[in-house]
Amino acid sequence: MITKKFHRSSWLFILAFVALSGFESFAQTFQITGRILDLDTKEYLDGVSVTLTGTAFGQVSKSGGNFKIENVVGDKYTLALSYPGYNKYEKVIRLNEDVNLGDLLLVKYGAEGSGAALQKTIRANNITNLFNDRPNMIGGNAVYGIPPEPKKVEGTNYLDTKWNTASLLLYRDQQLLEGFRVRYNIVSNMFELMEPENNLVSVMPGLRIQNLVWVDSTYKVPRYFVNGMDFKDEGSPISGFFEVLIDGELPLMRRTMAVFKESNYNTALMVGNRNDQIIKRNIYYYLRGEDVYEMPNGRKKIFEVFGDSAEEMKEYTENNSIDLKDPSGLFQLFTHYNSQFPGFKPIMSQLLDENQ
Repeated sequence: MITKKFHRSSWLFILAFVALSGFESFAQTFQITGRILDLDTKEYLDGVSVTLTGTAFGQVSKSGGNFKIENVVGDKYTLALSYPGYNKYEKVIRLNEDVNLGDLLLVKYGAEGSGAALQKTIRANNITNLFNDRPNMIGGNAVYGIPPEPKKVEGTNYLDTKWNTASLLLYRDQQLLEGFRVRYNIVSNMFELMEPENNLVSVMPGLRIQNLVWVDSTYKVPRYFVNGMDFKDEGSPISGFFEVLIDGELPLMRRTMAVFKESNYNTALMVGNRNDQIIKRNIYYYLRGEDVYEMPNGRKKIFEVFGDSAEEMKEYTENNSIDLKDPSGLFQLFTHYNSQFPGFKPIMSQLLDENQ
């Protein structure tokens, strides 16, 4: 009787073991590889901590900055890189096959250089990867933390109503978030972030973000934004974000403001606008050190912005028939001025309209 019981229980155990083994064999696993370099020197970085956030998977780079994480079950993960003296780096990846991330560039603290409006962390980001991402999800009616606008209001508080694929550099630990789709509410200074793999939307206060780059979903070009808290207007930090149009010795920046205009409709005369309106307008600034100055009116005052090069800029403007009342004229003038200094790299080839 004891023998029969033993055989029966042993048989059940074997069946269970075989079933579990069979189940595990169907769980497909993959590997993640890549190489880590210093952005400036392009030297390989060994000893960098490479982890999949929230899991037990992890490794350190070695033998020329290389790493390989094996036997990872297919799923969505956040790859995190951490190395003393360097900005932290995070990237969301969807693992359904073996993935080679290629060269990942880490940036030393303070490597952005003096006088530049943009941090190299953002400038060095691989923009082409964002172009290859899935098409932007246009729409997204779920807005968290921002009350819906009444039907009688025309216009929007968003800098761009469409979702743009973005990378964001956070103040805290210089953490870099990649692959999110974002929209920016000018009035509340809040960002809405849509996760890469679903339609879930979360809200992040603008004060947490140092700078960001997004790929404009209309023009398909990268656009760069910096937090006004890093600059001063008459000695005080500024709330909100500036778009860096030209980076260099004398950066040109643009800030979009939203103004609420109440209805002026006269019922008796049946004239005026029936609805309230949100009107957006662009204000242009130049950056000198940490101080931002609004672009002055008048040709003479604009030329004075360039100091000792004022006469040269005046001559260039006249020879090329540049209209300085047109923002595109300012863009052309600042591009010419900054191109005379070593290391200048244009951010964009033409001025894009931001009021979308």
